[in-house]
Amino acid sequence: MSALIEKFIRYVKFDTQSDTETGLTPSTPGQMFLAKELTRELEEMGLENISLDENGYIMAVLPSNLDHEVPTVGFVAHMDTSPDFSGKHVKPQFWENYDGKDIVLNEEKDIVMKVADFPELKKYKGQTIITTNGTTLLGADDKAGIAEIMTAIEYLTEHTEIKHGAVHVGFTPDEEIGKGADFFNVKKFGAEFAYTMDGGEIGELQYENFNAAFAKINFKGRNVHPGMAKDKMINSMLIANEFLTRLPEDEVPEKTQGYEGFYHLISMTGNVENSNLQYIVRDFEMKKYEERKQFVQSLCDEFCEKYGEGSVSLEITNQYYNMREKIEPVKYIVDIAEEAMKQVGVEPMIIPIRGGTDGSRLSYMGLPCPNIFAGGHNFHGRFEYVPVESMEKSVEVILKIVELISKR
Repeated sequence: MSALIEKFIRYVKFDTQSDTETGLTPSTPGQMFLAKELTRELEEMGLENISLDENGYIMAVLPSNLDHEVPTVGFVAHMDTSPDFSGKHVKPQFWENYDGKDIVLNEEKDIVMKVADFPELKKYKGQTIITTNGTTLLGADDKAGIAEIMTAIEYLTEHTEIKHGAVHVGFTPDEEIGKGADFFNVKKFGAEFAYTMDGGEIGELQYENFNAAFAKINFKGRNVHPGMAKDKMINSMLIANEFLTRLPEDEVPEKTQGYEGFYHLISMTGNVENSNLQYIVRDFEMKKYEERKQFVQSLCDEFCEKYGEGSVSLEITNQYYNMREKIEPVKYIVDIAEEAMKQVGVEPMIIPIRGGTDGSRLSYMGLPCPNIFAGGHNFHGRFEYVPVESMEKSVEVILKIVELISKR
């Protein structure tokens, strides 16, 4: 097993699923356990200015070995995995020389990853694919990115003949719940620009992402014995159901693509007295994004008029914004990454991120930060997988970026 894959397999064994409800940073203790392990490894590599703070943020510096000044580059990845699916007791499986057919992840539980459902699998025929056993997510989002950064840095420390400028490394908690940059100290990090290694399939290069909001809508009802409920009971679950039917049925993730925005229902709970809907709201264009948020607010106002003041309440918070505005003035950093991919034999795919990364918020905090592929597919679920060859190419891209910057 290569050093890259050994690191990846070790990292995915840490249960780092983040949690929106704890109010802590990091939101779960497993993230700090991984952070301590990564800090130990960085120390063994001999990096400088290594720090792990109380919120789980890691920073370290590989010093320049040049005799002239070049821009300082950073590489960033996140340690948490999505709350959407279990990341506990991950059991990776290797499919060497993949035959291009359906993959039986778990025969006992009849969990099959079908090519008909995931046709991009065909691209990796003959390669080695790492999957789950179907009971957890894999964690390639973003432990593949962590392993790739760590492997590239280790390679540079072992090959001192390779000339490079200063390379800064950052690992963050809680990206999956939109809090990955909350306590990231850009000034302390010290890079002029950085790249998040948090993209999907090989070749992805991104500097546009959604504007994003989180909406929590609460519905109040009134419970009365059903035998005596005529004109007295107010069933909050029925009000919530009526509300969700008022949102555009075609503006959901499963029916949108490219630059199309959406409303995504991520949670619904309730009883007669109280019900709750949680949505994420997304759009690339700021005007449309604001219109989406206003539409949700107007629906809540309408329902309050219909069912009584205070019957429906809304909490809506901005999570992050489209990084394009901050990247375009320094577009050369995208050009460097694009050239690096071409030089290592990867066809760049410059596409928008239908989601977000730490890089979107970091860009607004003064650290321009495009996103580069980590190699994985089907994030946040049991069918997540990553081709080994894609991860290897990601390491090559990191090393090539460092090389190109050293020649500027």
